Amino acid sequence: MGWAIALHGGAGDIPFSLPPERKALREEALRQCLNLGIKALNANCPALDVVELVVRELENNRYFNAGIGSVLTSNGTVEMEACIMDGKTKKCGAVSGLSTVVNAISLARLVMEKTPHIYLAFDGAEVFAREQGVEIIDAGHFITQENIERLKQAKEANRVQIDYTQPIPKESTTHNGDSQLGTVGCVAVDTQGNLATATSTGGLVNKMLGRIGDTPIIGAGTYANGLCAVSATGKGEAIMRATVARDVAALMEYKGLSLKDAAKHVIEQCTPRGTAGLVAVSASGEITMPFNTTGMFRACATEDGHSEIAIWASS
Repeated sequence: MGWAIALHGGAGDIPFSLPPERKALREEALRQCLNLGIKALNANCPALDVVELVVRELENNRYFNAGIGSVLTSNGTVEMEACIMDGKTKKCGAVSGLSTVVNAISLARLVMEKTPHIYLAFDGAEVFAREQGVEIIDAGHFITQENIERLKQAKEANRVQIDYTQPIPKESTTHNGDSQLGTVGCVAVDTQGNLATATSTGGLVNKMLGRIGDTPIIGAGTYANGLCAVSATGKGEAIMRATVARDVAALMEYKGLSLKDAAKHVIEQCTPRGTAGLVAVSASGEITMPFNTTGMFRACATEDGHSEIAIWASS
């Protein structure tokens, strides 16, 4: 049994007309993060360390909706969230409402390892971050010109949306709040068969203050046990209702389904269509990356040399 890794940079209505420069930048970022994870796994790093390392790198890349790339709330602020989980022990940590923490995923791990709790949010999470000495920065650091423009477009269209969504004339839209969110995540199994998952996001463009998505909810956007590790992306409200990540593991545990069949069933049942995607690995090194959206930025690799970087469905 060898190691395996998969990661994503968000699922949603990614247009086939995505400008080549935007496509190339994101593909190169996925490649760099994948190679970072491969190197760590080849060095026998534990899966938990690997997923944190990769998600930190994704958070540090402004082309994805997490960390420095986090989109803005309706008030023009950032409220980042993240979650990490160890499959062997089922220990986990989650954070929400962060505005100054550079790497939310590392704070989530500290919640897991340094507190008697699983989930800290808003002021309490920010205080804990300072107590732990994690890297923080002025909230204005996350208010990029690109995200200001995204928020402006969303407000003009009177909706919440994913950062990949193309501008739509105001007169052709309604306030249905059904756009997807972009998220980053990574799942891995190491050579010892240990599984781990990590997910991080800035949430929805133009989301209400205090809105929390699926990412930090154990069993919704993030879950790992002894059978598999799952990181979901898409419309958080739909993913929470479907308990996407836990259902993949439950179908394997109680129905004996393979990882691929379990994930396929869960994504097909996550309605309406166009709301969800996930990456997952099993203890035996199987990988699956299904989605019911137009596309999902994703990449994966296994110890036997297989690797893939993709956005839309394979032809």
